[in-house]
Amino acid sequence: MELPLVVGVDGSEPGMRAVDWAADEAALRGVPLRLVYASLWERYEGAALAEGLGRSSEQVLADSIVEAAAKRAHRREVDLKISTEVLPEEPVPALLREGRNASALVLGTRGRSGIAELLLGSVSLAVAARAHCPVIVLRGGHDPQVTSRMRRRVVLGVGEEPENSAAVRFAFEEARERRVPLEAVRAWRCPAHQTTDHPLLAGEPARLYEQQATETLEAALRDAPAGVELHRRIIEGPARKVLLDASVDADLLVVGARRRHGHFGLQLGRVAHAVLHHAACPVAVVPQQG
Repeated sequence: MELPLVVGVDGSEPGMRAVDWAADEAALRGVPLRLVYASLWERYEGAALAEGLGRSSEQVLADSIVEAAAKRAHRREVDLKISTEVLPEEPVPALLREGRNASALVLGTRGRSGIAELLLGSVSLAVAARAHCPVIVLRGGHDPQVTSRMRRRVVLGVGEEPENSAAVRFAFEEARERRVPLEAVRAWRCPAHQTTDHPLLAGEPARLYEQQATETLEAALRDAPAGVELHRRIIEGPARKVLLDASVDADLLVVGARRRHGHFGLQLGRVAHAVLHHAACPVAVVPQQG
């Protein structure tokens, strides 16, 4: 049974852009699209009254939101199989549960709160930091290129433990399905005032760290599937800045996040946290168990 691509909808413009993107992605993968609205997502004034209909105004609003989202997705991908669900609960637990039977979760950057200071909504951040499936957050603000595929490139941020990495496998698959190159990026830095007797540091302190970055990158790409065009980049600098720069002309930025057994708080590394808040393209956070 094919696992659906689940998108959280809330009636906001970022949420509707997430529907557009998810419809394209589901069609690309050949999987169903599932639209989920948690009815306690928000409570805001001015909802239409539903007198005589036997339903609360919140129920009417929820139904209208998922109906509008489904119509929008069908207009974008006519043959797409779409299901909808309105859940009477808070969005974070609802989406986390949905993610257990999803190929991925797709979310907008933030909902209808209108708080400009929030770079990333609390729902998107909490789900990205806890979900057991890949979470794709539609970064990019109101840039119309967010829903186009004109940049033709997937970027993978290669972390410290790349071998058997779920993020690496996810990035390979995304590049293969999209038929675009995969650019694997490994950032490296030489600590200031490095002192060691390692022979590679004699005369050129940065050489060892650059070599280690190269070896890490090669290990990550060792099992690359046939047919995926690979570009390797070893870049000196903080990983956060390197990946944010790479996101400027990418279709998708893929990063990993380790999920540790028995830990129930937010499990999101500093680099993943930074790109979720500041990247110029959609970001996929792929959990790695262990």
